[in-house]
Amino acid sequence: MDLMSTTYYDIRKIIKFLKIFALVAGPGIIVMVADNDAGGITTYAVTGAQTGYSLLWFMVLMGPVAYYVQEMTVRLGAVTKRGHAEAIFYSFGSFWGWFSLLDLVLTDWMTMITEFIGMTAALSIFGVSPVVTVLICWGIMGFMVLQGHYWTWEKLTLLFCAINMIYVPAAFMIHPSVGQVLHGFIPHLPAGGFTGSLFFLLMANIGTTIAPWMLFFQQSTVVDKGMQEKDILWGKLDTLAGSLLTVVAAIVVIVVTGKVLFGQDIQSAAQAALALMPVNKYVGTFVAIGLFDAGLLGAVCISLASSWAFGEVFGWAHSLNHKVREAKWFYAYYFFDLLLAGTVTLIPHAPLVLITLFVQVAATVLLPAALVFLIILLNNEEIMGKYKNNRMENIINISIVIGLIIISTGYSLTIVFPGLIR
Repeated sequence: MDLMSTTYYDIRKIIKFLKIFALVAGPGIIVMVADNDAGGITTYAVTGAQTGYSLLWFMVLMGPVAYYVQEMTVRLGAVTKRGHAEAIFYSFGSFWGWFSLLDLVLTDWMTMITEFIGMTAALSIFGVSPVVTVLICWGIMGFMVLQGHYWTWEKLTLLFCAINMIYVPAAFMIHPSVGQVLHGFIPHLPAGGFTGSLFFLLMANIGTTIAPWMLFFQQSTVVDKGMQEKDILWGKLDTLAGSLLTVVAAIVVIVVTGKVLFGQDIQSAAQAALALMPVNKYVGTFVAIGLFDAGLLGAVCISLASSWAFGEVFGWAHSLNHKVREAKWFYAYYFFDLLLAGTVTLIPHAPLVLITLFVQVAATVLLPAALVFLIILLNNEEIMGKYKNNRMENIINISIVIGLIIISTGYSLTIVFPGLIR
């Protein structure tokens, strides 16, 4: 009887935990899964095709890095009730505020173009023209934000996050060698050692794991959702769950392409999906669907990150809980962003490769500065009180920033001077 009673109460505790988590979860899972956007899926597909399973261990390391960076935005948003752009303006003044905002808006818009490139490429596999794809995307993204309720938007976005896990069954369908996959989690370099192409690939994977828009987006969602200081622990768990999901998605895409396409000259996720079709049409279809979903998630979140930031700085109403007439400038910028990015994608002979390279350089310039601002804010006891960074959190986050500055500088140099590392 005692055993049954204990089990009953344990089950009730678990159910209660899951109910609370379901209420608070959202921002962390969304930002992390959306980070596996069209560019991210392409990077993972290329990684698997070029290196097989050799860099699976590296992807595991990216999970904790993303978690420690993003959980700071949870604390900052819940304590200050300010978005990231507003927090920078308030604490560092207008010069650094405008620097951060304008860089964010520019890189976000350019990244949005790459999301539309991924979505049009994915649906073109099924014979859908780019014009129709762009119109479909505009319709879906417009519908998602025009509900007038943050919670409705969040549920719809979480649905697309679930679809993003479509890569998991694809990995099982190709029957990879368990031994070879496990060996991929042991740190080692691919055949050929450290080369310029490997360095470029590692940097691309880092760039897909942490992006400036993620800081702005998650902090704004925390504020828009109305999370309080008492919700911080749950927000951390939400972010942890998201970091696990993003690593899982990255690993399974690498496993799929590493198993089937290893050694082939794969330059994009869409090309990978087409190459997988003759081997297993379902796996190829899953990768194509996943690519479209990744681009859609990325476009929704990135455009909202910019809209929230502008609203915070200019004092516009900037909540998804507002109707269009109540926050017209917030929604106007959101749709302007979508229309501009989608239209550029449709321009014949547009320099899409140049745009992609510019995004990478601009993002690497902005990210270290954004992280430095974030760490300084998290160490301000007047702002954060008992929720400021402790010593261990500072050691971890400062190490991440130093590493990113070194790596991103090297990454930028390899883009500007392609022959620097051979």
